[in-house]
Amino acid sequence: MTYDPREFKALTFHDATRRFRDGTDTPRAYLERCLETIDKREPVVKAFVTLNADGARATADESTKRWKDGRPLSAIDGLPIGIKDLLETKDMPTQMGCEAYRGNFPKRDNAGVWALRQAGAIVLGKTVTTELGAAHPGPTTNPFDPARTPGGSSSGSAAAIAARMVPAAIGTQVAGSIIRPAAYCGNVALKPSQGAINRGERLATSMSTHGVHAGSLEDMWQVAIEIARRAGGDRGYPGLFGPPTPPAPVRPERLIVLETQGWVDLDSQSRDTFETVLDSLDTVGVTLLRRRDHPWIEALERAIAGARELCAAIIAWENRWGTRNLVDQFPDGVSARAKATLARAEAMTPDDYRVALMDRAALQQRHAALAPLADAAITLACPGPAPLWSGDVPGQPPALRPTGDYVFNAPSSLLFAPVVTLPLMAVGGMPVGVQLMGQQNDDARITALARWTLENVKPVVVS
Repeated sequence: MTYDPREFKALTFHDATRRFRDGTDTPRAYLERCLETIDKREPVVKAFVTLNADGARATADESTKRWKDGRPLSAIDGLPIGIKDLLETKDMPTQMGCEAYRGNFPKRDNAGVWALRQAGAIVLGKTVTTELGAAHPGPTTNPFDPARTPGGSSSGSAAAIAARMVPAAIGTQVAGSIIRPAAYCGNVALKPSQGAINRGERLATSMSTHGVHAGSLEDMWQVAIEIARRAGGDRGYPGLFGPPTPPAPVRPERLIVLETQGWVDLDSQSRDTFETVLDSLDTVGVTLLRRRDHPWIEALERAIAGARELCAAIIAWENRWGTRNLVDQFPDGVSARAKATLARAEAMTPDDYRVALMDRAALQQRHAALAPLADAAITLACPGPAPLWSGDVPGQPPALRPTGDYVFNAPSSLLFAPVVTLPLMAVGGMPVGVQLMGQQNDDARITALARWTLENVKPVVVS
């Protein structure tokens, strides 16, 4: 199916709750509609690893009674949600897209999953992740073209939203695993500030964050803040803070246009479409600052010119021992692609990692210095439409980036910065997202800016 952001209507939840209150709809009926869509589209999209329909129905019935009695636990009471299969769930296995973890069933909840249950959300199923949240693809296809990837590593979470299976899903990101799949699938998504949402048992790497894919900014924020209000952030971090309801739209006065490392290799059609979006912002009075307009912006652009490689080095080193132990224990249970990444990590030294951390800290200082110049930064969220993917070629080395390039996402991960993806472009009938990036702990403000942008900038479509 061809994607047109001017016409596509994602599934939303926040507008259903008033019908729950007046009795014209119920959480159980809402859930059944989600299950009908899953039955129809799952055979091709393959967004879910596991579904717990019986448990979801029981939870929906409990939610229906609470809404009828006027006592919902929260604004997301009754919201069906998918959980990326890296996060533990007490009622479903957690297999991490990895053969070595087949049948793994710890029977406990991740902190965020626990918080969602406390808020009354319906944990409907586990969504497909790439192997161990890295580069090796799972079976999920892009809902707008099954020959294309939905992105990674939050493949199933992004696809479930785009296929209108659920109104929200949890993803995770270390380099680009929330923002890129959201951009390829036409979702809104929040990759929050580092440490903003409690990762629970998922504390292996220094740049990993949990975030939300959704069909609307209202649902995106509400899910994130309901988790944070109950489970807080990671240890040593203040956690996500902001209003208990979605922030009101705020018009940006000035935005920094970041090219990033990906600009040079960007296809001309996607670049021209993005420039049209920028022209729309300029037309409504938003001042746009580019690298030539201020030496500090140029300094950041130069500093992030190797962001993709810097991200890869830090991630590889931090995952090294966990992957090595897994390979030693299950030599046939880990892909050749993961083993190749392990080999690169094992060629690194502690000094290599120390230099990478120093480079990351320097990037963060340069970004913080830009705070007085503008309200946020804007750039593409992916390097054009999702690439075609039919699998590795037997007898040849694994493809380098089968789920797409995270080149436009690496900067925000390194900067620990909050990002919101916006579905403002379609190129060749496929989604191409735009992202707004703020300063650390500016999540509510960046959401407010994103909400204004989505409401006031018309999407751009080119065939």
